[in-house]
Amino acid sequence: MPRITVLVDPVSLPRSCAQPVVAIGNFDGLHRGHRAIIDVTLARSRALRRPSAILTFEPHPRDFFQPQFPVFRLTPLPEKTIIAEQLGLDALIVLTFDTELARLEAAAFIEEWLVKRLRISGAVIGSDFRFGAKRGGTAELLAREGARLDFEVEVLAPISATDVGRVSSSAVREALETGNVGRATELLGHRWFVAGKVLHGEKRGRDLGFPTANLRLDAACRLRHGIYAVRVLVGGRIRDGVASYGRRPTFDDGAPLLEVFLFDFKGNLYGHSLTVEFVAWIRTEERFDTIEALVARMRQDVIEAKRLLANAIPLSLFEKAEA
Repeated sequence: MPRITVLVDPVSLPRSCAQPVVAIGNFDGLHRGHRAIIDVTLARSRALRRPSAILTFEPHPRDFFQPQFPVFRLTPLPEKTIIAEQLGLDALIVLTFDTELARLEAAAFIEEWLVKRLRISGAVIGSDFRFGAKRGGTAELLAREGARLDFEVEVLAPISATDVGRVSSSAVREALETGNVGRATELLGHRWFVAGKVLHGEKRGRDLGFPTANLRLDAACRLRHGIYAVRVLVGGRIRDGVASYGRRPTFDDGAPLLEVFLFDFKGNLYGHSLTVEFVAWIRTEERFDTIEALVARMRQDVIEAKRLLANAIPLSLFEKAEA
């Protein structure tokens, strides 16, 4: 169970989270640009001796306004919770983005949520943050209202460039859509990962000598179909493996599925929760003329994955989770 407190549409906050300093935003990915806002939030919470929190929204506002074009989410709520906890935040406050919230004017959002319900001590935002009906609320408005209503507001300029170039959630999505998980890692500051429960599959992998743990990712996931070297957190232990994400063209061209083969593992994982970290790209998904050709290539994939993983730097998120 996570040690961070997760609160959805709270009427008020528990004592352990009272009068927090909040970072406000969507924070999809919690990438290196977001970390600057989180770092300031943590520093201000320590200075004020108040809890620290992320205030975010579900579903993603773009999904609410344009459901026909769902966002490729880098960090759905379970993944966002994992990262927020590892960053040392005390709480994750989630507001349901629905018609009522979408219509709430910016000044009313401040009064109703930030002051009345959450009783925040401070807020940290990016200078391009917009909120309230028709995105009418600006950083300047929030700072002005904070001075009037007695809570601190810090506005940070967006990080437009770093040693890896411009950092944004869109840039991370673009990297993953091309299978460039190394680039995604540079932008995020951690390796991209997914979490979910193992599903029953067709058991083809077991018959081929490569039993897999299968996860169904979100339908909006646009990770490039292919073979990846992965690290997997299962039962509090990190294991190495190789994963295929795609439609299984040799067999059925079905709905996309993540199939994970763990090295040197024996046991039943059905119903267990896995966290799968993408370390390196190996190859594209292929259609093979024979099962023998497929198995031969899978053996090569295992060798290549072990080579890549042997040279990979351990991930701090997994190290902390394992501890």
